[in-house]
Amino acid sequence: MANPVASRFTDRELSWLDFNQRVLEMAEDKDIPLLERIRFLAIFTSNLDEFFMVRVASLKRKIEAGVANVNSAGYAPREQMKVLLERTHELVERQSKCFHKTLIPELSKVGVNFLTWDDLSESEIVYLQDLFTAKIYPVLTPLGVDPAHPFPHISGLSLNIGIQLRNPESQEEFFARVKIPLNLPRFIATAEGAKNRYIPLEILIGKNLGQLFPGMEILTHYTFRLTRNQDMELDEEETDDILLTLEKELQKRRFGPPVRLEVPLDIPSKILSDLAYELEIDESEIIKYQEPLDLTGLNQIADLEISNLKFPPFSSSTPPQFAELEDDSPEEFFAALRHGEILLHHPYDSFTNTVVRFLESATADPHVLAIKQTLYRTSGDSPIVNALIEAAEAGKQVLAVVEIRARFDEMANMRWARKLEDAGVHVVYGLLGLKTHAKLSLVVREEPSGIRRYCHVGTGNYNPKTARFYDDFGLLSADFSLCDDLTKLFNQLSGFAPSTTYARLLVAPKTLRSGILARIENEIHNHNAGKPSGIRFKLNSLLDEEIIEALYKASNVGVPVKLVVRGICALKAGVPGLSENIVVRSVLGRFLEHTRIYNFAAAGENEYWIGSADLMHRNLDRRIESLIRVERSDHKLELDQALSEDLSDDLSTWHLVEGNNWKRKVSGASGNKLQTPQEVMINRKRRLPS
Repeated sequence: MANPVASRFTDRELSWLDFNQRVLEMAEDKDIPLLERIRFLAIFTSNLDEFFMVRVASLKRKIEAGVANVNSAGYAPREQMKVLLERTHELVERQSKCFHKTLIPELSKVGVNFLTWDDLSESEIVYLQDLFTAKIYPVLTPLGVDPAHPFPHISGLSLNIGIQLRNPESQEEFFARVKIPLNLPRFIATAEGAKNRYIPLEILIGKNLGQLFPGMEILTHYTFRLTRNQDMELDEEETDDILLTLEKELQKRRFGPPVRLEVPLDIPSKILSDLAYELEIDESEIIKYQEPLDLTGLNQIADLEISNLKFPPFSSSTPPQFAELEDDSPEEFFAALRHGEILLHHPYDSFTNTVVRFLESATADPHVLAIKQTLYRTSGDSPIVNALIEAAEAGKQVLAVVEIRARFDEMANMRWARKLEDAGVHVVYGLLGLKTHAKLSLVVREEPSGIRRYCHVGTGNYNPKTARFYDDFGLLSADFSLCDDLTKLFNQLSGFAPSTTYARLLVAPKTLRSGILARIENEIHNHNAGKPSGIRFKLNSLLDEEIIEALYKASNVGVPVKLVVRGICALKAGVPGLSENIVVRSVLGRFLEHTRIYNFAAAGENEYWIGSADLMHRNLDRRIESLIRVERSDHKLELDQALSEDLSDDLSTWHLVEGNNWKRKVSGASGNKLQTPQEVMINRKRRLPS
C-alpha cells in the first residue's frame, strides 16, 4: 500500500537528479561561453559519480538487507532503485548527446578538436607513438587473468582497458586489464606545441597494446569504468580511537561493493556478460554511452586559456572597512571590527583579505592570547591551518575542531589534524555521533580595557580556493553577546556543556530545529492576527518532513512562503490545498550557490539568520550546526536584496511548478534575454568604487 502522505513529498534522490539535470542544462545553454559549458558537463559527471558512490550505494545496501519500508515519497527501496536507474540512463544519454552532437562540433569551429586515430596526420602519429614509448609505456602495468592470476581488483572510478588476447601457438584465449593512469593527462596533445588538437589517452594506449603483450594476438579491447560503494558506516560508540578507526574504514573503501559499470555502446555482449559476472554487477547497473567514458576529464579542456570562450574576468573586492588598512597592522584590523560588524558576501568580497587576514592578524598580534577554529573542508595548502600552526608555535592557546568525517576529505583532514597536533594545537573531533559542520572562528585578545573577543561566523567552509567560486555570506564581529555565544559553543565542543543557552545563535541538534519551527508558527500567529507575515529561505537542500509540514501549514493559512533551493527539494510547490502560497526557485550560475539565509517577517521586525545549516535530517539532528541572527539594518537590507533578486520574476532562475517539475525561465515577456541574479551582483560590484 502506498504511503498516504506520499503525494506531499518529492523523493529525495529524484529531486537530486532534477538538480543535476539543471547542471546539465547549463552545459546545453548556448548563451554560456563554450569552455564553461564543458566545465558544467564535467561537474554533471562528477556529481553523478558521487550520487552512485553514496546515495545509490546506500539504497542498494537497503535492498540487500531486505528493507521494504516505503519512504515519505511512497517508494519502497526496489521501486525507488528502478526509477532512479531509469532516470539516470535518460540523463546520461542526454549528456552524451550534448557532448558529441553539440559541444564537440562547436569546439571544432573555434579550433579545439577531439580526434580519433583516423583523424591524425602521419606526423601526429609518429609523435604520439614516440610519446607513448618514452613516457606512457613505462607507467603502464598489464594484468593478465589465468589460473595463476585471478581477476584483478578494479578500483572505484578508475578508467580501464579490457583486452581479449589469444596465444597464436596454443590458440588459448585470455583476458587482461590495463588501468589508465590518473597521473597522466586525460587528453593528449597530438604534437609538441599542438594548437588544441587532442586524443583521449585510452585511444593512444589501445593502439599500442602490442608493446604490452608481445607475441600475443590482440582480439579486441574496450574501455570500462566501475563505481564502488564509498559510503562508510562508522560505529563511534564502539571505538576508543576515532582516528585509527576511520583510517581502517578508509582502507576498506576502495574494496566497497560495485554499484555501477560504465561501458561503451559497441562493447560485445559476450564480453560484457563475462565482465559483469567477474565484477558481480547486475545488468540494471550497467550504463552504456558513446566514448570517451569518464567526462570528469573535461576539466582539463575547460582550463584552457582561451579568454573569449570563458566567463569575463571577475575579481573580488576588499570591503571598504579594510581597503585602506596597512597590510601588516593587526591593530588596525581589530580596530575596524570594534567599529562595527562587517557582513561579507563571497566571492564578491575577498575571502583572503577578510577571513584569512582575520586569522593571520590574530597569529601575528602579540596581544592575542587564544584562537578557536572549526575546520570542515579546507584547501590543500591552507593559509588558515598554517596560521593556526604559527599561532601555537608562538605560544598562543589554539583549539581546532577538525571534522575528520567530512565525506571524501577524510584523509586530508586527518593529515591536517596530525600536523596541528604536532605543532601543539589542541585538536578535538567534536561530539560523539555528531559531525561538526558549523563555520566558526573566535579570537581572544588582551587590550587596555581588558579581554576582548572577536569572531567570524559563516555559511561556507574555511577554504580560500572554493571561496573564489562559492557564493557564501559571513559576519566578522566584536559583539560581546555573539562572541560569548561562540565561547560557550567551543566549550561545548571541546568539553562538557549540555545545557548551554545562546543569545544570538540557534545551534543544532539542540535549538535549531525548534527555533525554526517556533518562528514558522509565529508567522502563522501573526498572519491570523492581521500582522505582517512572511517566510523566505535560501538554502542548499530542503528535505526535513517536519519543517516542510510546518511550511505547508503556513501556506494554508495564507502566509506567503518563498524559497530558493539550489539542490534537493522534497517540498511540492503550488499544489492546491497544500502549498498554493509557496513559491520555489533555484539559482545556478558561474558560482556555486552555497548561502543559507532564513528570513521571517516577524510582525514587521524582519528577522534574518545566516549560517551553516540546511533543512535536512542530518543537519538538524546529527550535526553541530549554527545560525546567527543578523542585527544591523544595513546588513538586513543586503540580505533582503539577495533574496529578492533570487526570487524576482525579472531575472533568470528555475521555477518549481506543478508540484515537483522544474522549468527554467530565460526570457522576459517581450522575449528579451533575462540576466541571472549572479550576473546582476557581478555588474553591481563592478560599478562600485574599488
